[in-house]
Amino acid sequence: QVQLVESGGGSVQTGGSLRLSCTASGYNYSGNYLGWFRQAPGTEREGVAAITRDGGFTYCADSVLGRFTISQDNAKNTVYLQMNSLKPEDTAMYYCAAGRKYSITCRASQYDYWGQGTQVTVSS
Repeated sequence: QVQLVESGGGSVQTGGSLRLSCTASGYNYSGNYLGWFRQAPGTEREGVAAITRDGGFTYCADSVLGRFTISQDNAKNTVYLQMNSLKPEDTAMYYCAAGRKYSITCRASQYDYWGQGTQVTVSS
């Protein structure tokens, strides 16, 4: 059974940093991809970044370029999202997702497994 467990969310002030972690169990994502998404109340789920096991990556939202960094530790089956210079508009529930059917993608519909999410709140 595939499980994705996110951690690292919290409340910070504008300009602060957080590092989210997503640990996958029961899932060998060799050749596949893991992604970070976020969803604020009343909005659609938005892709943030995605990464493949061999290190290919993409950022899905222009608003995070230069501020967020996706990385991974394959030995720990863990993907990270380092978030710097946080803004109030980054406030959302952040989800980790895993997919196996496509190449790296920012489309939520192309992911098969989802974590429960971790809340990020940025105050001004």
